[in-house]
Amino acid sequence: MKLYIVPSPIGNLADISFRAVEVLKSADLILAEDTRTSSVLLQHYSISKPVTPYHQHNEHKVVHHLVDQLLAGKSMALLTDAGTPGISDPAFLLVRECIRRGVVVECLPGATAFVPALVNSGLPINRFCFEGFLPLKKGRQTLMKKLAEEERTMVFYESPMRLVKTLEEFIQYFGAERQCCVSRELSKKFEENKRGTLREVCDYFNEKTVKGEIVIVVNGK
Repeated sequence: MKLYIVPSPIGNLADISFRAVEVLKSADLILAEDTRTSSVLLQHYSISKPVTPYHQHNEHKVVHHLVDQLLAGKSMALLTDAGTPGISDPAFLLVRECIRRGVVVECLPGATAFVPALVNSGLPINRFCFEGFLPLKKGRQTLMKKLAEEERTMVFYESPMRLVKTLEEFIQYFGAERQCCVSRELSKKFEENKRGTLREVCDYFNEKTVKGEIVIVVNGK
């Protein structure tokens, strides 16, 4: 009985390890954040295994049932749409319950979007903090004020539709001249890393239609 946490490619399907493919082929059951998204990856590597949904809307309902199956001897592999499960994606509840009830959990190393975005930003990375997605409403202003004093490089995830609004808020709280880098479509054909001040980068994206997953890296105070 074992739960495997399996990182999936953040864009390029070739960015998956040989070991991850082997684990997916050997697991009794694959848990997928979105079965449609995961089916593309599984079909690409000729993996034919039972797949069941596991996402933020059902994890509280199914977590105990899944652990019961693991305790009965099954092995499972958890996949999210892109990147490492648990990094701004479902995994925590299942991992915690497995540990509590004595199920072995093994996390494979692999893709996660913030690492390449951080490294190629050109900003200091000896110390950094990962904030993921900012709260949409409650607590957002309080967190912004706190982060304005953060001295480490900061990493955020954002959706394309909210990118410009978030950059404008960063200008308000951090100052227009703070250095940043916005990365999108990482590992894909149209990968883009836009570097400059918050004002320069905000103006740049305000003039174009933004698509793809977004990582924002901002210099500390």
